[in-house]
Amino acid sequence: MTHRFRWRTTALRHTTVLVRTTITRAWPWLRLLAAVAILIALGHRLGADAFVAGLRAVDGWAVAAAVGIGLLTTVSGAWRWCLIARRLGLPLTLPAAVSDYYRGLLLNAVLPAGVLGDVHRAVSHGRQAGDVGRGVRAVVFERGAGQVLLVALGIAVLCADPLTTFSTGLTPILLTVASASAVALTLACLSPKLRRAARTTWADARTGLVNRDVLPKVALLSAVTLAGHVALFLVAARAAGAQAPTARLVPLVVLALLVMAVPLNVGGFGPREVFLAVAFGAAGFGAAQGVATGVVYGVLALIGSLPGVFTLFRGRPRRTRRSEQLQVRPERLDQPREHVPALVG
Repeated sequence: MTHRFRWRTTALRHTTVLVRTTITRAWPWLRLLAAVAILIALGHRLGADAFVAGLRAVDGWAVAAAVGIGLLTTVSGAWRWCLIARRLGLPLTLPAAVSDYYRGLLLNAVLPAGVLGDVHRAVSHGRQAGDVGRGVRAVVFERGAGQVLLVALGIAVLCADPLTTFSTGLTPILLTVASASAVALTLACLSPKLRRAARTTWADARTGLVNRDVLPKVALLSAVTLAGHVALFLVAARAAGAQAPTARLVPLVVLALLVMAVPLNVGGFGPREVFLAVAFGAAGFGAAQGVATGVVYGVLALIGSLPGVFTLFRGRPRRTRRSEQLQVRPERLDQPREHVPALVG
């Protein structure tokens, strides 16, 4: 009886591991397929004219605005990253942060999910500083600070105009995000490993973010960054031909920025265009106008991140020379071996 119970327990454990591994490997592809399906459904519903109109609406004035606003938001975000990283004991200069930030934005814009550039930025800086776990947490805190301000502004918009939540069809998205957050918190409470990671993360958060020396500066820089994103969206709306008053566009833009946090996109395109189609249609501006605005914003955001191309090509020779120097240096017998630290802990 005991042997049978152990066999069932072992089989259940192996099955759980297999299912978890399968889901982990398939999840990126599922997200990509979901984003493609969203775009196909939207194109089938509205036709390709809205997408083509968005591409044609990009002019020289909009491009210049995208480059200028992109510089402002990138420098403010990189400065925010510097403040947090330095408080955590990680060396980071502002020019290096701006360069890495541009590269991360470019990778976010051209790769699925929209976060792979941030992952590369976090791991790369952590390796250079000798602490990958803390480097990852610095980027998480930096991006999280901006998201917290965006969520707070989104809640303020919804409280000021509760009907917007229902008329734009945002209720299912909010319920999905809330449910996912509840599941994540439950798993964090049940798993000892996640509890240890949460304790380590909270300890670093108090040091690098939640203190009176850093938090006001981070909040100010986050406000500048968010204002830049809203301004770029307004530029996109005007370029796409939207004639609505700015006071009516800003709430929709803020909610669209919230929807963009959903990691189901192809190069940033996907849920944003769906939401804007529904929101603009409900507001009386036309669904096609909303899709065109989303397309223009995506193109302008990509243009604003194009300086990251220069950081990609400039970073290759430096890494090559450094790797060559490491290859010609012989290792002494009495030299201790280096170990790559874990991501958490």
